[in-house]
Parts: sequence; structure tokens; C-alpha cells
Amino acid sequence: MKITHMGNIMTSTTPAAANGHSPAPTDIAIRAVGLTKRFDKTAAVNDVSFSVPAGRVVGLLGGNGAGKTTTISMLLGLLLPTAGRIEVLGCDMGIRRRDALPYINFSSPYVELPHRLTVRENLTVYAHLYGLLGVKARIDRLATDLDLTAVLDRATGGLSAGQKTRVALAKALLNGPRVLFLDEPTASLDPDTGDWVRSYLARYRAETGATILLASHNMAEVERLCDDALVMRGGRIVEQGAPRELVARYGRDNLEEVFLDIARAPAGAVPRSAAAD
Repeated sequence: MKITHMGNIMTSTTPAAANGHSPAPTDIAIRAVGLTKRFDKTAAVNDVSFSVPAGRVVGLLGGNGAGKTTTISMLLGLLLPTAGRIEVLGCDMGIRRRDALPYINFSSPYVELPHRLTVRENLTVYAHLYGLLGVKARIDRLATDLDLTAVLDRATGGLSAGQKTRVALAKALLNGPRVLFLDEPTASLDPDTGDWVRSYLARYRAETGATILLASHNMAEVERLCDDALVMRGGRIVEQGAPRELVARYGRDNLEEVFLDIARAPAGAVPRSAAAD
């Protein structure tokens, strides 16, 4: 499959925006302070602090079990932290979560949409949940952009893995989010389509000024899309910096080699950035 069309990226108006309750512009789109999540005696995330400036793309990296998904779930308000504070678009998610939610969205190919609903029905349900205007036009435009027009009226459960991934991305872009959380956005896509999706996301950020937090195991994707990267291990952030800075700091040829160095280091080893200090 080769996608050749990319229409103008559109944003939509939600009731919150229309009523004047949208979050005020802020220099920091995402802020986590002392973020901790314990399950019984296990700390899945342990005293994590970071901030993401507005308009930046930041990669959240780490092996399986590092704490990435738990961190994103807390940032979205799906999990309550055991300790710590979260702000998204300047809204304290413990107090003003409802003010931020219309302006954020999330995509993961590992979160299934209802199988019996068609693609159009699924997207329509989510569009109404966000209170969007011009729902049909918005869905038609995203379907064209993401090459989903031919499957709009097919049951979502009967789609290929790559098609489901593109539907998940369409769902995440319905409300023209100011903050977009992505978990492996190009998983199950062939190289050509994956490359197109990365270009689409880069253009979306450039045209809308959106902030993107990207969890990925594809280090080439991170090097291409991300301004900065946070590396997690054992529930903590153990390294951070621009991809090029990390590659230079570790004396490696690419970010994948840096990732392997960090992942394979003995438990308790001091990251290079800390050792340099």
C-alpha cells in the first residue's frame, strides 16, 4: 500500500473551547513532579520528574516493564498516582482534569476499539464524546489522509493490524489535540506506510504546534521525530537529552546502541550523564 495524498490538517472546536474554558497558553505542556505509582509493594514508577515544553516532541524510552505505559496512563488520568503531581496544559490533573481532557488524546495499536462497530461508527462515537462539530467532514478528511476511506464501513474487528493502527491514529487526531500521547504509533505498519505516518505526525506538529509524547522501541523513529528523549529503567528516568547529544555522550553511532548500553548496564550503574557531572 502506498499513501500519496495528505490533505490540510484540520482542528475542531469543542464545547469547552466555545465556552471559554480552554486552558490558557503555557510554556510547559506536560509537567510531572515526584510521580510515583505502587502496586502493592512494587514501584512501577518511582519518583519521576520531568517537563515537556509546548510544541516539542519528546520520546519516552525504555525496555518492557520500565514504567512507560504506567507513566502515560497517569498523565492521561487513567491511573491515580500513589504520590506526585501532574500538570497538562497548566491544569493540575488531580483537580482540573476535565479542563484538559478536550485538548489531549492518545493512540496505541494495543488498545482495541469495539470490534462489531464499523470504523465510521467507532470514530463517530469518539467524535461525539469530544463534542466535535462537523463530525462527518472531520472523519472523511482523516479517512482520506490516513487511507481509510475504503474501510470506513467495515467492522473494525475484521481489519488488518496495520489498518487498526491507522484507525487508532485517526481516533487520536479527531479533536485536533494540543497534547498527543502516542504508544508505538507505527507498530504493525509496513516500512512505506510507517514512513508516511511519521511524516504526517511531523507535519501535524509543525502546523498545529502540538506537543507529542512518544513511547517507542523504534530508535530510528525517535531520532527522526523527537527533540528530546527520556530513558526509563526500573521505574526511574536514568538518562535524558536530545538524541544527538545522547549518541555523542555515549560515543556511539546511533540511538539504538545507546539504548542497548543503558538496558544492558548492571543494576545500579551510574548513567554517563551523571558520571560526567
